[in-house]
Amino acid sequence: MKKSIVIAEDDKDMQHLLSSLLEDEGYEVTASDNGYTALEVIKKNIPDLVLLDIRLPGLNGMKVLEKIIAFDKSILTIMITAYVDVNDAVKAMKLGAYDYLTKPFDFEELILIIKKAFHTQNLSREVEILKIQLDEKTGSERLMGESPQIKKIIKQVNLIAPTTMSVIIQGKSGTGKEVIANMIHQKSERKDKPFIPIDCGAIPDTLIESELFGYERGAFTGAEKRKEGYFSIANGGTLFLDEITNLPLTAQAKLLRVIQEKKFLRIGGAKYINIDVRILCATNRNIAESVNEGKFRDDLYYRLNEFQISLPLLCERQNDILILTKKFIKEANNELKKKIRDISPEALKLFLNYVWPGNVRELKNVVKKAVLLSESDTILPEHLPLEIIQFHDEIHLPKHISRNASLEDIVNKFEQEIILKAIEQADGNKTKAADILGINIRTLHRKIKDMDVLE
Repeated sequence: MKKSIVIAEDDKDMQHLLSSLLEDEGYEVTASDNGYTALEVIKKNIPDLVLLDIRLPGLNGMKVLEKIIAFDKSILTIMITAYVDVNDAVKAMKLGAYDYLTKPFDFEELILIIKKAFHTQNLSREVEILKIQLDEKTGSERLMGESPQIKKIIKQVNLIAPTTMSVIIQGKSGTGKEVIANMIHQKSERKDKPFIPIDCGAIPDTLIESELFGYERGAFTGAEKRKEGYFSIANGGTLFLDEITNLPLTAQAKLLRVIQEKKFLRIGGAKYINIDVRILCATNRNIAESVNEGKFRDDLYYRLNEFQISLPLLCERQNDILILTKKFIKEANNELKKKIRDISPEALKLFLNYVWPGNVRELKNVVKKAVLLSESDTILPEHLPLEIIQFHDEIHLPKHISRNASLEDIVNKFEQEIILKAIEQADGNKTKAADILGINIRTLHRKIKDMDVLE
């Protein structure tokens, strides 16, 4: 794409000469002989560079320079004048001009200066792009938190990401398993290839094989055209299998075979498809216990368990609650068009004293609702849900939980109570209750089965 240059010069002969010279060099040139019209041209079609005479009718070059800088600092400006004035030169450079030439000047020198200006501009843009990429690379790490637990996890991510090893990410619902999986992908050599997340709990058992591996046209009734499975879509990249313990044993066997052989058949297909896919998986259950219970294949577990990352509960890393709260306030402001600046000390204390059974996801939802409810620029206790306001460690422990119970027992009991309340609020409709809780219906059924209630 041609670089564009505006020439602001009232001397018609010089204007014509410069235009011809620069067009011969391959630049797109527009000329003006007046300060006001030059500004109109610049604002209408923003150029890459302006050759600006200081002595211009209508509006002198120095004023035009000030307005160009105010309008767009990225526009390169080279000042030209027939009058040698050191003060003007110094002022122009301070204002932001790239260079200053006095007439008569050597045209080859002018071309060299212009090329140098564009080279400098390109370098500056490359530096800005690198800064943006660095911010994107480290931003998710900073926003995960600053607690020792999170720093340890980030260290593990940095260690495992450059490899091709499979990773199991364990953590309760809402702890950020997909965030970690995405971070591993972004720090790997596959970062420019697809990252495909799949919620194994959301796919009906009868559709898992076709979703993972796809099918050929005519493979079964209703297969009117070929379907690409997730393995095909993720080829060269990363496949993230969330809630992998929800996979039925038959699907686990097929998954193991594909991982080992690095090839698969579409349903109804006769030709094997070679694949190169890195597998990351996550579960909110103890996968080793699922193996012992016969609900998860031990050979698949050992194949996937090349590296394991365990995510802490939010209440185990209180230092991160304020960091995450401020992040979620900013996100909610953008989404809801609000201008909430902070959370009050009283409300923050309630946050720090709460057990957060839904972890980071629950915190995000609570902050979003509080931002919506707040009529000032600060989140106050009255903007928070009743269960957070009323929660006290000594008075409001869940029923049937002893004082010496583990933190996991307390969290599990709170989760059970929240599920029961959601089902009650939904008048017994579990699909509606799942929507209230922000989880899919299969996950809700599994949680209910694990708790041995209402099933």
